[in-house]
Amino acid sequence: MIRSAILDDLPEIRAMIRELAAYERAEEQARATEEQLREALFGEHPAAFALIAEDDGTGEVMGYALWFPRFSTWTGTRGMHLEDLYVRPQARGSGHGKALLATLAATCRRNGYDRFEWWVLAWNTPAIDFYTSLGVELLDEWKVCRLSGEPLRELAARAPRVVDPAGDG
Repeated sequence: MIRSAILDDLPEIRAMIRELAAYERAEEQARATEEQLREALFGEHPAAFALIAEDDGTGEVMGYALWFPRFSTWTGTRGMHLEDLYVRPQARGSGHGKALLATLAATCRRNGYDRFEWWVLAWNTPAIDFYTSLGVELLDEWKVCRLSGEPLRELAARAPRVVDPAGDG
């Protein structure tokens, strides 16, 4: 069963985020607190949305998908960015990942989103094989850019003053 996440899912979501980070060899980078996730997923202005995959027989949480809307200046339309897709090892191959992706694809269609995009680590052959079996196009010509930590602070310190033409600040 695939369903929208609820507030009571936060401990499981946080645990699966850490499991995913460990699988991706970056556990120390998974620092989101339950409170941050509560605000991001269930606050007044959600930054992201989550789906939960449950085992039909036991109701046990088997995986999750976390996504947020994005916008393309080229198409002039919204799209979806999948931040996380995770299925617990014992449930892999049982259809949970495909069901999560199909539900997200249906959300895209329902909302008029033209694009559904995400990243996959270059070494994650099982995931790449799974995605390509679904018809996913791998965009090898693009590189992910990330600015964080001290370089982010240094660049931000060089920002000019922004003038609000409406005079609101």
